[in-house]
Amino acid sequence: MRIAIGCDHGGFVLKSAVVEYLRSKGHEVVDFGAYDCERVDYPVYAEKVAKAVASGDCAKGVLLCGTGIGMSIAANKVKGIRAAVLSDEFSAAACSAHNDANILCLGGRVVSPEKAVKLTDLWLSTPFEGDRHVRRLAMIETLDERK
Repeated sequence: MRIAIGCDHGGFVLKSAVVEYLRSKGHEVVDFGAYDCERVDYPVYAEKVAKAVASGDCAKGVLLCGTGIGMSIAANKVKGIRAAVLSDEFSAAACSAHNDANILCLGGRVVSPEKAVKLTDLWLSTPFEGDRHVRRLAMIETLDERK
């Protein structure tokens, strides 16, 4: 799978661990930066990753900042994106199973690199359940159309 990744300075500490994990599982990783811990503006990276996912160039994306919240807010402004910020195992599985989240957002000040890898694994390995959730996702898509 082709997976986009992006971070700001607050999420940089997680990026190498997540990239290493993704590559070890055979995924192609498209790295949109940042490439060091210098202070940068997270919306720039959220937009790059979200557009790569929304266009279909990448199947999924991972965004990393201090909390994951800012990245999630920014990414969700792009039509077709369902970015979920989380820090626990239940949410990692549920955002895939129920929401078909196409971008995972994690916080470098919230989870360790090891936990980030575990959450990424759960997110990727949990299939979308479909069924009743399809109707709800269609309702969310209509919100995109109203913008």
